[in-house]
Amino acid sequence: MSKNEKIKYSGVGGEALIEGIMMKGPNGAAIACRMPDGTIDITRKEVHSVTDKCKLLKAPFIRGPINFVEQMIFGYKCMMESAEKTAFDTSDTNEEEMSKLDKWLNDHLGPKMMNVIGGIAMVLGCALAFLIFFYLPTKASDLINNYLANGTLDRYIPLIEGLMRMIIFVAYMWGVSQMSDIKRVFKYHGAEHKSIFCVEHGLELTVENVRKQKRFHPRCGTSFIFITLILSIVISSLINVIFPDLRATSLWLWIAVKVLMLPLIMSIGYECIRIAGKHDNFLTRFLSAPGLLMQRITTKEPEDDIIEVGIAAIKAVIEPIEETETPVDETAEKSDKTDDGDTDEG
Repeated sequence: MSKNEKIKYSGVGGEALIEGIMMKGPNGAAIACRMPDGTIDITRKEVHSVTDKCKLLKAPFIRGPINFVEQMIFGYKCMMESAEKTAFDTSDTNEEEMSKLDKWLNDHLGPKMMNVIGGIAMVLGCALAFLIFFYLPTKASDLINNYLANGTLDRYIPLIEGLMRMIIFVAYMWGVSQMSDIKRVFKYHGAEHKSIFCVEHGLELTVENVRKQKRFHPRCGTSFIFITLILSIVISSLINVIFPDLRATSLWLWIAVKVLMLPLIMSIGYECIRIAGKHDNFLTRFLSAPGLLMQRITTKEPEDDIIEVGIAAIKAVIEPIEETETPVDETAEKSDKTDDGDTDEG
């Protein structure tokens, strides 16, 4: 494929799930999951946004934070649904093999167990994210400045904080990527990107065509995170210049101001991602470069059976429903015949 080949903006985005992929496109959203029996289950989802009720909320620099929050909520629900469908089935579980705690949870919560566990995990995850990505870099930069540099790095504190946050994020994602279950999710992430690229290059959605595509996409959420990290350094530096005594007054006040600046940072980052996804020039390549490098960790090369799930998911959101029913069924039947049981690779 030529480097100069133009890519058509598809308006399709997605998310890797547990043994599946969620796609959003012109025909709404859909979840494609590889079921334990080898078939591909397609569930179409209705997507409603608060921006549909108020056009003002679709304006640039306003839509970013709203879309981000809505996508987080919707993506979480899709993740829990895929987990229930593919990774949580107690119907055939031998009660003798279940621990007392497992049996109690199953008897009292049943199908709702994944939602309860997921809700607890989300709360704990948010608390842990605040601790790791806000408090820890801020506290650590203070220690470095006060005890190692004798207070000579005051003007560079936002830069030190930002760099530490990036290092922590990269180290965290690399550590998570070593888990076998996460490696498989990252393969679905790669299949999602490859499927979208196949559509954007105007090619037929076949396993062969999708396999040839790159797995690094400029509109990925990973790129969005890196852009927001870079923007946070710039904006924090400006705040530090305008209010030089703010950080010295109260560490928690400084953290609170940074948290309150998140909507502004996300709004700018969102517009940058949209521009990078629609245009290919020096500026957009520069904006996308950190995120594309990070995707070498957060995406893996998918096997053909995973690519088939990506194809099924994207077909469900770009083709009329009556045209996708038969291909989805055919894909599922083919998967049963071609699945060679490939194992996860590093």
